[in-house]
Amino acid sequence: MPTWEDAVALAKRLPEVEESTSYRTPSLKVAGKSFARLRTEAEGGLVLMCGLDEKEALLASGDPAFYTTPHYDGYGAILVDLAKVDEEQLAELIEEAWRTKAPARLR
Repeated sequence: MPTWEDAVALAKRLPEVEESTSYRTPSLKVAGKSFARLRTEAEGGLVLMCGLDEKEALLASGDPAFYTTPHYDGYGAILVDLAKVDEEQLAELIEEAWRTKAPARLR
């Protein structure tokens, strides 16, 4: 089961990733833009930026590791249950989230 610390380690393999905060919770940023955030709300989970099409596909897959809340309806972010996600898939999702926010010079 991956942890927030594992997510940070995976993200730090990518250029110019910095640990920060967003909405008073731990987050990861590239070029000052947040691409991942650990939720501490009742629903918990890791928020990862993604395209709406990718979000739809992840939710449609039926994989219990991926979910959303009404707050994120229509927004390019997927919620990931760290207790249920495979670490390899998490690494791919973190890289994709990084790509959505990283400037072209880093991609």
